[in-house]
Amino acid sequence: MPWPEDSAAGKGPDASPARPSPPSEDDDEALVGWAFAQSPATAALYDTRLRLRLATVRMEQVIGRPEKAMRGLRVSEILVDPQSELTEQHMRRVLASGEEEQLQVTLRLPGHDRESVWTISLVPVRGRGGAVRGVLLSAQDVTAEHLARERLVLVNEASLRIGTTLDLARSAQELTDVAVPQLADFATVDLLPSIEGGEDPRAGPPGVPGKPVKLRRVASRSVLEGSPEAVVAHGALATYPEASPAAECLATGRPLLRKVTPDALTAWERDAPERAARVRKYGFHSVLAIPMRARGITLGVVTFSRHRRPEPFERDDLLLAEEITARAAVCIDNARRYSRERRTSLALQSSLLPGRPARQAAVEIASRYLPASARPGVGGDWFDVIPLSGARVALVVGDVVGHGIQASAAMGRLRTAVRTLADVDLRPDELLTHLDDLVIHLSAEADSAQVPSGDIGATCLYAVYDPVSRRCTLARAGHPVPALATPGGAVEFLDVPAGPPLGVGGLPFETAELELAEGSVLTLYTNGLVDSREQGADEGLQTLREVLARPATSLESSCDAVLAALLPDRPADDVALLMARTRALDTAHVATWDVPAEASAVARARKEACLQLDAWGLDEAAFVTELVVSELVTNALRYGDAPIRLRLIRDKNLIIEVSDGSSTAPHLRRARSSDEGGRGLLLVAQLTQGWGTRQTYTGKTIWAEQSLTAV
Repeated sequence: MPWPEDSAAGKGPDASPARPSPPSEDDDEALVGWAFAQSPATAALYDTRLRLRLATVRMEQVIGRPEKAMRGLRVSEILVDPQSELTEQHMRRVLASGEEEQLQVTLRLPGHDRESVWTISLVPVRGRGGAVRGVLLSAQDVTAEHLARERLVLVNEASLRIGTTLDLARSAQELTDVAVPQLADFATVDLLPSIEGGEDPRAGPPGVPGKPVKLRRVASRSVLEGSPEAVVAHGALATYPEASPAAECLATGRPLLRKVTPDALTAWERDAPERAARVRKYGFHSVLAIPMRARGITLGVVTFSRHRRPEPFERDDLLLAEEITARAAVCIDNARRYSRERRTSLALQSSLLPGRPARQAAVEIASRYLPASARPGVGGDWFDVIPLSGARVALVVGDVVGHGIQASAAMGRLRTAVRTLADVDLRPDELLTHLDDLVIHLSAEADSAQVPSGDIGATCLYAVYDPVSRRCTLARAGHPVPALATPGGAVEFLDVPAGPPLGVGGLPFETAELELAEGSVLTLYTNGLVDSREQGADEGLQTLREVLARPATSLESSCDAVLAALLPDRPADDVALLMARTRALDTAHVATWDVPAEASAVARARKEACLQLDAWGLDEAAFVTELVVSELVTNALRYGDAPIRLRLIRDKNLIIEVSDGSSTAPHLRRARSSDEGGRGLLLVAQLTQGWGTRQTYTGKTIWAEQSLTAV
């Protein structure tokens, strides 16, 4: 446009220059039009009918059409996209309200191979009178910022979702779940077979350039239902050819970003035709392969692929994949190390400790045993759960001084002794007295074998719980006091008389008896749990109290919470932990009758027992029950003292008990052919799964346990 100006040509050098005339309004309008068109902003001006009037050069470049071709068209006619309709709705609101609005849209523009994100500002254009005469649309490409935010969100999500458990396969699956579909359309995790046994792989790159590599598939995820593009099943061991990204990145130890080219497919068709067929079928076009390393050890390789998203991986995608893979590698290595240590602990526990006890009516059990981290050999800590007569249960925790074979041998002998003494239904204080004598004998044997007697010593806590009366009787020999958590959330350490450690001799043991509410949790443990290197015994007990007071979904989770709070690292001493949640047997499982001291009471006892079996739906057990009840009640009437009581307990088996006030215990014997009696207990022993007698404070109880398996 020629700029109007006055010229001084033809005038003398001393002549004064003529004053320029001001530009006209037409000149200003043209100048404004040129400025708008040449503005670096991506902008367009629309009239009140939402028809385009002007567009900047940058807008022409973005849309891919000249202004002449767009003039008079609406946004939805220029760009056929659902977001265009949304933009027009906002433009109408701006015309109606006269207020500026902003929105963000995602568009696939002509000539672009990927979607882009734009922030759009809609500004009302007013005339001289203030009326809205149009809308100025200004757009800014924020795709890079949007992708950066998405990557940061994905990294944060990976830190939260990966490694929620110490399970190797689950941690690997969590990695693929995070990556798909946010980063890739298909992701796999393949680990080296050498880490399966828990041992550290050899140093150096696990692969050799130009050689195939064997990997085991542990996780995968696809945007397609059922992962149809997967060739290798979970858990399968597969060979990856040297031309594959997995083998190449393991051989070089560096991450790879590859486009799937025809040449690469040709090489795959030669060495892995099935994989090449899947690549062609599903249209894989871009691959990332990241070696998984943690603490200097290569664990395997993670592969990210795209076949649905048209845009290929970029350098920023590679950095993101490396970041989340590194986070997952630490979690997977933690799971691998934990699995190795857990297998060791379980092996020790299975050889030295009792197996998982059968389900019982009295208590629900959870337990842990952790060997010391720095001591040679295993120690002498142990626990046991022993079923007793009358649906009762004995809970035992003990600790033999020392480590190694001597302590393990002493622990094994003490465990056997406790089970033997518990089988004769001794009270807790009496059992500890006999156990004390055994430790004294063990110490004497150690002295004769030239082993220092100080190496033989032990502590023990023995508790008996009765689910019918809900009473628990405890005694301890120099052992830490147990903790009791009530259903209401209160936690206390029980006041059980200490008693001397086993092996001291000559001092009595005392018992404590209390009634427990149903659902109470009794926690027994060895001193290695509360008296660690990080904290003393008092601090450890306080921490234990706080952990037990927290609500937990199960006893197993409570055990884990206790160990996590008190032993964040491997313990310096052996640890045995036993937790028992009490149950109660109500009238639906227990029936009791007082038996009068008269001969006719036997028949009534049989009748009441049969009626109770009928109510329980155990009619098929009535015949044997009648015989057992008749024999036990008859013996109590003949040889016992009042009061006499008959009790039936319905557990996994049927328990028949007859109590009386005499402390004289019966003995099983074989009657001679000429004897008129003496066959009753033999008959009971043959008809039932087991029988026995136990002493009580007021007399004795004879019991018989009848199997209900066939009922």
